[in-house]
Amino acid sequence: MRIVKRYFITGLLIWVPVGITAWVLTLLVGTMDQSLLLLPPEFRPQRWLGMDVPGLGAVLTLLVIFLTGVLTANILGQRLIRFWEGVLARIPVVKSIYYSVKQVSDTLFSSNGEAFRKALLVQYPRQGSWTIAFLTGQPGGDVVNHLPGEYVSVYVPTTPNPTSGFFLMMPKQDVIELDMSVDEALKYIISMGVVAPPPGRRAVRGMTPAAGRPH
Repeated sequence: MRIVKRYFITGLLIWVPVGITAWVLTLLVGTMDQSLLLLPPEFRPQRWLGMDVPGLGAVLTLLVIFLTGVLTANILGQRLIRFWEGVLARIPVVKSIYYSVKQVSDTLFSSNGEAFRKALLVQYPRQGSWTIAFLTGQPGGDVVNHLPGEYVSVYVPTTPNPTSGFFLMMPKQDVIELDMSVDEALKYIISMGVVAPPPGRRAVRGMTPAAGRPH
């Protein structure tokens, strides 16, 4: 029975990641396939192919995103974007939602920004308890007037679902920058500490050249 149990667990270790990966990919492709419903019935692939081909919606979605990037990368495209944003700015509710989402997306995907490009080690939820966080920027607005010293904004994700978490503003000297990529940090968080990243250089306390590890 011990041998059967060992072989069964080994089989689970092989098939569970494969099954979950296939399920996630199927969910994503199926969701993007719904974009075909935006086409008029006479232009849908089922009409002229005579069959439903899974994945065409995903290809169409990626193609539209790519072509949008190509068209908006020139002066004419940028003028069209400014015109479109000007139209949205005149719609009260849409304006608030659109510009809030745009500000977040610009911060996350900007090539010259620092948001989610640094993995940090912080003490949370209490002193002596450490967790991994991500740098999101610096506090702004009236918040700065009430924070003595230099602070940074960090995002502390939850485990095993890093899409939810906590936004914290912490003293810069209490933050330790890790020699760890964001991908490695996410794997570490999602696996609940099981998949540890390879050892790197010494962590940097306070995000300054002076090195130091927590004691």
